[in-house]
Amino acid sequence: MNTYLECLPCFANQAVKALPAIEEELHEKVLRDVMATLSEMDFAMSPPRMAKVIFDIIKKHAGDIDFYIDARKKSNEYVLRHLDSFRAEITNADNPFETAVKLAIAGNVIDFGAKHDFSDEQIHDNIESVLSADFADSHIDDLRSEIEKAEKILYLGDNAGEIVFDKLLVELMPREKTVFAVRGKPVINDALMEDAQTVGMTDIVEVIDNGTDIPGTVLEECSPSFRKTFDEADLVISKGQGNYETLSDVDKNIFFLLKIKCPVVARDLGRPLGSFVVGRKLDTSR
Repeated sequence: MNTYLECLPCFANQAVKALPAIEEELHEKVLRDVMATLSEMDFAMSPPRMAKVIFDIIKKHAGDIDFYIDARKKSNEYVLRHLDSFRAEITNADNPFETAVKLAIAGNVIDFGAKHDFSDEQIHDNIESVLSADFADSHIDDLRSEIEKAEKILYLGDNAGEIVFDKLLVELMPREKTVFAVRGKPVINDALMEDAQTVGMTDIVEVIDNGTDIPGTVLEECSPSFRKTFDEADLVISKGQGNYETLSDVDKNIFFLLKIKCPVVARDLGRPLGSFVVGRKLDTSR
């Protein structure tokens, strides 16, 4: 998916939100460099690829700072505190798999790229709204069928906190043929190997990283070992907007699970802002 004019304020906001972690005398220099880069950017790049360019500029001035380490920790802690109740929602549901998919999508709200501030209340309210939402147009049954047929499954994680909900879904999948992937280096609040360890994902399936600090999956930038796993997978489950934005044009059996949180993605999918997506690109676009 290409970048559009509407993406520019989001890139600028990401730079502004990083400023508190940088010495004050560098603020103007960082923002001027970011704005100059945005004025010359290649709109054929996907938004996550461009986001990496912005964060590389920030790191050039501020050093290799993990700006969202506290946000990732807080997100994990919040969801883990409520893990038993979320698991009970699944266990007691008439359709446990469908409920696990809904919860996985509910967790997709914890995204500091699309939104910068969250409270426990907002996360809880979003979960409740997703569980009660109408998923009549989704392809949850198709996803279940593809999981049963696949010999190798690659599940692409997205954000910290959200990864706990991913774990609840993975627990209902054939673990012996499932590999879970995280980012290779810190970027926004995207899940890392340490997050997978913290929430216990590494205890139930093999976890790998993609070798990059791009908030998505740009295959040509990923490590050879990750690309090998991607190529060998019969089914890829892709969580979140960043993975969608970077994989929407890839010819592969990919099921996208996300909440549409920006007008650009809504337009690309032909779906309303705020919609919940479960399906392949051709299934979800209308």
